[in-house]
Amino acid sequence: MGSALMAASFCLPAHAAGQNTVTVKSTRDPVDKSYRKMIRGMERFERERAFAPNATLRFQLLPRLPSTDMRGITLRIAGDTVSVPVPVDENNFFVLPRHAQALQEDAAVLASRKTASMTWRARIETPGLPDGTRRLGDLRLECRVGKEAGLVSNSSPLFGWISDALNTPEGVCTSPDGNYLFFAERPIFAVTLRAGERVETLPFNMLYAGGEQTPDMLPFCDCQVLLDRTYYVPLWDASWPDDTLVEFEYMVDAPAGVAP
Repeated sequence: MGSALMAASFCLPAHAAGQNTVTVKSTRDPVDKSYRKMIRGMERFERERAFAPNATLRFQLLPRLPSTDMRGITLRIAGDTVSVPVPVDENNFFVLPRHAQALQEDAAVLASRKTASMTWRARIETPGLPDGTRRLGDLRLECRVGKEAGLVSNSSPLFGWISDALNTPEGVCTSPDGNYLFFAERPIFAVTLRAGERVETLPFNMLYAGGEQTPDMLPFCDCQVLLDRTYYVPLWDASWPDDTLVEFEYMVDAPAGVAP
């Protein structure tokens, strides 16, 4: 799978500092994303619904540091003249509204946390799946939307040699050397693919960010604090249909009656 390259590209961010167009006084070092890019991600979701015809799209904020307080996060779209609050639920999911003036002003999406403290992901889910599963087509589209939206954060000079071509949605989401890091709900013990009678457990090097994160690399990985929840899936392998179920065996079961 080109493991050295895989570890680099999954944990590397696409966001470059200094691109926001507004000055924010509420926090010294905000987590910011391009509103235009996130809207482009939403538009890609609509164009490529064939991967996940019945799914919905949300975005989610996830911690990067053990010290990150994920409670009470506020989010807004901020341009030169507009400031639009974005509701965030108790699990830090949100839906991004469309706003013509914010698009025109090349607004930023700002969260009330510091840049290195959180990462962002698209979350595409088909309703009605069994508990503890995801759908492969949902994950394929999640990768495309996430890369189009510019959500993966923080970059490392250690991996500056990675080609721009590999960092595109097509390069990342259709190549075994350009996979995309996903996060499970809880620490995972094993991940299995199931399509009809075909069943395959993913190898260890597709769990825990490839199992190759050194102390020097970990601060540059989205997985820094959620390493035991991370996994890759063979998005590029067309022999696994979009309806393939991705089944999780967690290290510890959820308490009875408590949703993950």
